[in-house]
Amino acid sequence: MKYFLTGVTGFIGLELAKFLLQKGHIVHALVRSPGNPALPQNPNLVVFKGDVSDEKVIANAMQGCSYVFHLAGYTKPWSKDKSLPYKINVVGTRNVLNAALKNKAKRVVFTSTAGTLKPSDTDEEVDENSLIPLFYLTDYERTKREAEELCFSYITKGLDVVIVNPSRVYGPGQLNKSNSVTILIKKYIAGKWRFIPGSGKNTGNYVYIDNIVDGHILALGKGKKGERYILGGENVSFNELFKLIQDVSGKKYKLMHLPLWLMKAVSKIMLILAEGFDIEPLITPAWVKRYNQNRVITSKKAIAQLGYKITPLGAGIKKSIDWLEPEKTPK
Repeated sequence: MKYFLTGVTGFIGLELAKFLLQKGHIVHALVRSPGNPALPQNPNLVVFKGDVSDEKVIANAMQGCSYVFHLAGYTKPWSKDKSLPYKINVVGTRNVLNAALKNKAKRVVFTSTAGTLKPSDTDEEVDENSLIPLFYLTDYERTKREAEELCFSYITKGLDVVIVNPSRVYGPGQLNKSNSVTILIKKYIAGKWRFIPGSGKNTGNYVYIDNIVDGHILALGKGKKGERYILGGENVSFNELFKLIQDVSGKKYKLMHLPLWLMKAVSKIMLILAEGFDIEPLITPAWVKRYNQNRVITSKKAIAQLGYKITPLGAGIKKSIDWLEPEKTPK
């Protein structure tokens, strides 16, 4: 079987491509830098140079492919070009959908984000039927939601599209911004991370990378046309997350709570430097606010309809630490 993938050099995209290649499938990958060392060395990987801005390149790369996984997206917290998130996340998605329609793809799986869901009260589980937020704090969330709406519009044109909404993904793989939780774990076990954001009571949802890869495959094979599926894991607070990391790693470094006001002040300084000197910020005020919202979500729909399974957070953290410290893993 032939698959077309965007975002292959990203955290999720690379692991999904590896999975498909290991199963003997042919993967057509749209890549801006074909020489990227992260790309698997596999004869079934066919690389096409280009990005989601070029519909002709996409259409050419998609020829002969039955299924499409669209994972590419602009995820950075800041861009000098303010239109870039829209160009990549919305216009780029339109280009992929147009090409899929012309190539008569059997199904498109679009990778959105759980960030398009509304924040929750501490004890409130948010699902696919929850109301859409009145506004979004970041361009990333806003443009991803616009891309979701675009996917729904193409269903009326005859294209079969399924949307997946991953939460905060972690685990073995590329240590980039999309895998920030694993970077955090790595820094903690090395003794280089000593703070907890805010009060530590805000809740987020954390999902192991293998669950996300499985979720994409399940959505392709079992998902219902026009449906969204939350691919999540366990809901825990920052305090609970760090307690698990401490317990699993056996390292009890003292952690301090970083006041929210201080995080906002630092992020504002970073934003000023970014706007004035093009120094890319680690985080912006909008993202500070976002990470201090409660994000209690449920994957019950994916579990019931797809057979989706969740790796317990403690087990996933252990697998991540074993991967980060292979020399310390018992043989």
